[in-house]
Amino acid sequence: MSVLTDIRPLDVLADFPAIPAGWAYLDTAATAQKPRPVIDAIARAYGETYATVHRGVYQRSADMTLAYEAARERVARFIGAGSSAEIVYVRGATEAINLVAQCWAGTQLKAGDRILLSQLEHHSNIVPWQMVAERIGIAIDVAPLTADHRIDLDAVEAMLTPQHKLVALAHVSNVLGSVLDVKRAAGLAHAVGAKLLVDGCQAVARLGVDVRDLGCDFYVFSGHKLYGPTGIGVLWARPELLEAMPPYQGGGSMIDKVSFAKTTYAPPPTRFEAGTPHIVGALGLHAAIDYVDGIGLDAIHAHETALVTATRAALADINSLTLFGPEDSAGIVSFAIEGVHPHDIGTILDEGQVAIRAGHHCAQPLMEALGVPATARASFGVYNGLGDVAALVKGIERVRRIFG
Repeated sequence: MSVLTDIRPLDVLADFPAIPAGWAYLDTAATAQKPRPVIDAIARAYGETYATVHRGVYQRSADMTLAYEAARERVARFIGAGSSAEIVYVRGATEAINLVAQCWAGTQLKAGDRILLSQLEHHSNIVPWQMVAERIGIAIDVAPLTADHRIDLDAVEAMLTPQHKLVALAHVSNVLGSVLDVKRAAGLAHAVGAKLLVDGCQAVARLGVDVRDLGCDFYVFSGHKLYGPTGIGVLWARPELLEAMPPYQGGGSMIDKVSFAKTTYAPPPTRFEAGTPHIVGALGLHAAIDYVDGIGLDAIHAHETALVTATRAALADINSLTLFGPEDSAGIVSFAIEGVHPHDIGTILDEGQVAIRAGHHCAQPLMEALGVPATARASFGVYNGLGDVAALVKGIERVRRIFG
């Protein structure tokens, strides 16, 4: 356990009022706790400055519109987009992927085309493509993993053909923490004329993301995993792709002109944002990005990497415990204990005030590839420290004593 003493804490725990003393919250990969600046921004928006956005002629509506669009500009800067017009607000990454599946793949692809996924994808990066594939007659191929549980890009290169029109991969696995070489993946996809969609849910809160530098064509993430509110997320896409896509839903705000004879649509991103938007969610996302940037993504990644290294080192000597994922996984440690269901692990740890995730993590094909029905998963955030790792290890030792 001496490895634990070498980690310098980020000292931000006081910013998170929902984490009481003595509670080790190790489920950030599912959703991050919210810092006080985000909570305050949401409370202020609802309690002091609230009004609807766009087309309001009164001052408060105009001010809220400016704040709402400033949040879009902040998102664009955060991920290196060329313009805020490339940022589409959605409910989360799931809706973003469904939007691309319906409005891009569903209109641009044809029978006989192929889509390439990987074994470690979240269900939200599998099921939408299956729905389109069944409707159009598209084939889906699945890339395997390397021995250390990364997406095998050598296999991807060998599998890709000119029939592949889309490659959709996770930037960071929500189960294994393995990090994708997005630049190489983009190069492989583009070499056969395919587009690359990247699921960035687990990446944006711990890795610097520059979509233009990465070379991808679509990038999606959810606000609630970035210390922001639920119900708000982002689709980034190259402007020429957005321009070619029809609307996802119809209604107010997304139109140019409506008549019973014909309706014309607004340009992107407004075209894809029908109805009254999650105004306060966008403001909360702005505050979350400011918070993360204030700490520094390099510092966050280094801190979480150190916690992962310490955790894996502490657990590696337990003979009945199997660790999954690479040694340098990003903020996530998944494991299984022989003879103990992960749900039992999670329940016993909870009795000791340690909160982890247990189950298939919306990645059932990955569980099958790993040869287990489920895993226990500890995932770290900016608020975690040495005490949380020690509490996890102590809880696992108790699990072993209980189950012999």
